[in-house]
Amino acid sequence: MNGTFGRVGGEVIELVVLFGGRSAEHEISCITASHVVAAIDQRRHPVTLIGIDREGRWHEAEMGPDGLNATGPVVEPTQVLRARSGAVVLPLLHGPLGEDGTVQGLLELMDLPYVGSGVLGSAVAMDKAMTKVVLTASGIPQAAHTVVTDREYLTDPDHVVERVRSHPGLPCFVKPANMGSSVGVSRVDDAGSLVDAIEAALSYDRTVVIEEAIGGREIEVAVLGSDDPFISAPGEIIPGDHFYSYADKYLDGRSRTVVPADLDGPTVERVRDLARQAFRALRCDGLARCDFFLADDGRGVLLNEVNTMPGFTPISMFPKMMEASGVPYGEIIERLIELALERHAARPRRVDF
Repeated sequence: MNGTFGRVGGEVIELVVLFGGRSAEHEISCITASHVVAAIDQRRHPVTLIGIDREGRWHEAEMGPDGLNATGPVVEPTQVLRARSGAVVLPLLHGPLGEDGTVQGLLELMDLPYVGSGVLGSAVAMDKAMTKVVLTASGIPQAAHTVVTDREYLTDPDHVVERVRSHPGLPCFVKPANMGSSVGVSRVDDAGSLVDAIEAALSYDRTVVIEEAIGGREIEVAVLGSDDPFISAPGEIIPGDHFYSYADKYLDGRSRTVVPADLDGPTVERVRDLARQAFRALRCDGLARCDFFLADDGRGVLLNEVNTMPGFTPISMFPKMMEASGVPYGEIIERLIELALERHAARPRRVDF
């Protein structure tokens, strides 16, 4: 696209917005969806709202005075989607059972156009352990890390602790492999805290990623597009906590953001180039937010993770960086609809046996 944005034609295109979900990021999804729906021109895009509650039931929903919530009459997923076969689906779901390829697989089976990455890109980018495998194979620099499964930990926890102390070493960050918004993430500065951190992460997922703590700056870029995506100007997160925690992101608002980030030209181009490489390597599509460290030990730019459905709250970095790059909120939504329709139209329809 090379930074130019088309517009969906003048035809009316119905949208189905999915939000909520069963993950620990349910509430963030509701907030994201509330802001996206408020920005949609519903004269051109009539919206059907479907909320998924914490038990996985699908509900008809409406925008209330306090935003969206997954309440209302229960509906059967395939029936409600089949009835809107001409619509574009916006799966504004964060975390497992929404951002990890599961819902995307359902939409593929039903032959519906939808916003965001497909099954493979969603699944691989959601799983931080698999993301690191792909990034390593693609030669993209990242922090030193190790992966621990629940079986390994339960079989010999002392061995796991010693392994982590050896590599990546302390201090480190312990993360569930399949979770976002810093849910279940702990910083560990001493071996005595490592067991609690691993067990906390294992309460969210059966696989844990343990990374070295990188001293340096936290830099992000927004990506919008497909094969030749538009990469925003970088932004910088200045955490109010000792790392960019869930509370820092969504609750107390103590973090600060600088958009665009104060970086020299070569560093900006390095960040954008690595974001483009990662987006393609992970088979992402539509949109993503790529998070980096600018290490202060001379290693330069290191990719932290890629989020295929970034938040769209008022303090979220994705819309801030896009707007700072000349792409307003409403145009982001229009372009995502266009990308969904383009991909769906290009999907192979013939299967020979």
